[in-house]
Amino acid sequence: MTRLAGALALLLASIATIHAHGLDPASLTLHETAPGVFDVHWRESALRLPGTDVRPVLPAGCRETSAPRAEDGGDHVTLRWTVDCGPGALAGETLRIEDLDAAKINALVSVTRLDGEAMQAVLGPRRPSFDVPAHPSALDVVRGYVTLGIEHILTGPDHLLFVFGLLLLVSASRLLVRTITAFTLGHSITLTLAVLGFANVPARPTEVLIAASVLLLAVELARPAATPGLLGRVPWVMALAFGLLHGLGFAGALREIGLPAGDVPLALASFNAGVEIGQIAFVAVVLAVGWLGARVVGPAPRWGRLVPVYTMGTLAAFWCYQRLAVFLE
Repeated sequence: MTRLAGALALLLASIATIHAHGLDPASLTLHETAPGVFDVHWRESALRLPGTDVRPVLPAGCRETSAPRAEDGGDHVTLRWTVDCGPGALAGETLRIEDLDAAKINALVSVTRLDGEAMQAVLGPRRPSFDVPAHPSALDVVRGYVTLGIEHILTGPDHLLFVFGLLLLVSASRLLVRTITAFTLGHSITLTLAVLGFANVPARPTEVLIAASVLLLAVELARPAATPGLLGRVPWVMALAFGLLHGLGFAGALREIGLPAGDVPLALASFNAGVEIGQIAFVAVVLAVGWLGARVVGPAPRWGRLVPVYTMGTLAAFWCYQRLAVFLE
């Protein structure tokens, strides 16, 4: 189990490195301000794979009414402009993002109409275009936001690493279920409160604190098993408290995406369900790999337990430094 845990920790480290080098998802947001007139917001990482040119392609009938203007986004490229797409308000038209396959990233597309009706889609190498419906159905809302929730948790190495640390911290099955449930409850509460406007916490300090929570968990895991700290003695309480913090991080992503005005409860529940599906899938994979490894590889040396722990702590310390540097700019 320890050897496989180390391998998974190294895999998460590689994912984190990829994210740190600019392979973040892009986003295209169109907000209708007058009949057929849309404010367009395009955001992508400032770093990209050599030879790629990720860019949005709007329908041929959309005419630019203002030139794209760049905004200072630090580690991101941000462009805004206005287009007139005619009285159809993009109904039945196709939005496309070029070069997603070569860049190996996904892109979020969001369209909001004058009446507040919103549509979202996650595009990627296998699905680079989105046909804008006249009116999204409830099934479209559920499918779109569940997909977004899964996408967010599985592309968030800090959240996954925290869950991974909980699996290393808690071995008893009943206590593990209680601990994971407490973490789920915590981030569900703050996700809901923040998205509905009852808790407004700035994104940058939240990201620093999330990285710090992973670091604290790594420090607890590095303690001798005979002398656990408070986190080790009551892991479910710690999971609940840190879950509240991680929920604010999920909320920041969801606020950036937006919620459809007529389906806020459905979209919020669907996004949260997607996060849980992704989290459960990750836990299931880790446990399955650990079970298989125990039978194929056999027991690991005692020092092997520290490999995933120190990998986790090193990554968390790096994130703390990186995010604090951005926060203090």
